[in-house]
Amino acid sequence: MKALPRLFCFSLLALALCPGHALAQRSNAADLQQQMSPEQFRAAGLDKLSPDELAALNAWLQGRVEQSISQVREQALEEGRQEVIVRHRGFLSFGSDEPIVAVLPGRFSGFAKGRQYLLDNGQVWEQTDDARLSGASGNDRQVRISPGLMGAWYLQVDGINTRAKVRRVK
Repeated sequence: MKALPRLFCFSLLALALCPGHALAQRSNAADLQQQMSPEQFRAAGLDKLSPDELAALNAWLQGRVEQSISQVREQALEEGRQEVIVRHRGFLSFGSDEPIVAVLPGRFSGFAKGRQYLLDNGQVWEQTDDARLSGASGNDRQVRISPGLMGAWYLQVDGINTRAKVRRVK
């Protein structure tokens, strides 16, 4: 199930949730005898089953369909939740205390209030405190942006102990 493309999962979920769709509700439309042509039904040997046996097979099959729909729905919801968390990290708190690790491409020339830091992941952070770091330089430095108390975030450049309070602007 993990190998299914996200678009396919969302499409299947949309079909499953659509009112009147055969997968969304238990009905006679899910019966094998109505889903197969008479030739297919006979070729599969299903015409040999008693009405009770055929009903049991249809019930089992419907249960498997409902289980698959439930799994796809849960996976799609979790993938969507994870995507929101990653995309909006730094704007809102989602309960994760894991730092954001990225690279600050180009030349790093220290900290200064109001300076913006564009990361290789596309995020832009702006320094909001007076932390100063002059004389530090380097190219393509790795940074960690860690959450603090009350929604604060702190940027620290790898190999430097000073950290600056930042807020995400993009």
